Amino acid sequence: MSKEMRFFIYLIERYAEYKKVTAKEVMEEWDSLGITDFIYDMYELYHIESIENAFEDIDRIILEKKEQSLGTA
Repeated sequence: MSKEMRFFIYLIERYAEYKKVTAKEVMEEWDSLGITDFIYDMYELYHIESIENAFEDIDRIILEKKEQSLGTA
């Protein structure tokens, strides 16, 4: 397993704890918004900063995607 995949799994699990949901629910949301690959590809940035910064960035990405889908962006 690659270091990127190990970190991605860690990120999903910690984000799920932060949101008080399951990792499955996190993946379902990310997949439905089409952001899973983008978040995975953010390894170089996310693995060197505090995990809370990654959470804030992911929350921002989710909000932007939801606003776009509603046509309010």
